Amino acid sequence: MQIYADPITVNCRKVLAGLQLMGAPYELVHVDYFKAEQKSDDYVALNPMSSLPALKDGDFVLWESNAILQYAADKFNASAHYPHDLKTRADINRWLLWESSSWFPSSYLFLVENCVKPLLGGAPDQAVLDAQMATFHKLAGILDKRLQSNKWIAGTAEPTIADIAIAAPMHLHGWQQLPLSGYANIRRWMFEDIEKLPCWENTWVGEGFITKKASA
Repeated sequence: MQIYADPITVNCRKVLAGLQLMGAPYELVHVDYFKAEQKSDDYVALNPMSSLPALKDGDFVLWESNAILQYAADKFNASAHYPHDLKTRADINRWLLWESSSWFPSSYLFLVENCVKPLLGGAPDQAVLDAQMATFHKLAGILDKRLQSNKWIAGTAEPTIADIAIAAPMHLHGWQQLPLSGYANIRRWMFEDIEKLPCWENTWVGEGFITKKASA
């Protein structure tokens, strides 16, 4: 099973961390995001969306990061992280759809304005950030309320692919300057639980979109 990805991006880190959480073996095929290799003819033939990541399993090709996590969970029977119980799975699927349709776009705007633009020599547009604040706070409030009584999003004993998917758009939260100060449950979940997971530590991304920590 090959994963075409650049580990610095939100959705690529999501998939790599999710696969590691599940213990699913994979081969990483690096596609350099900042060199726009995802727009090359060879890659577009694999993924016509020109987006990262993509999965190739024999002659089967799959794109959309959450679909990749669902496929891998079923392929490797990772039931602890994508349970078969009908209602639990429906709940996880709901949060995966929420992440892709709402949480990712809102969180990603902060990443673009406060991380990507400065890295490329630009400056954040405060008007764009201000316009997004109400939406972000609405979504963060929904997530914070869910985490008030649950260690993990789906109320399971172990983290699920929903936890990894929803954490991924926040993965550079400090440099993104996400306004999280009022959300104690999100902060606990992200800082004390998600960021302590081996799969998260193994897929670390730092300021400047680097993936290797400086040696001590």
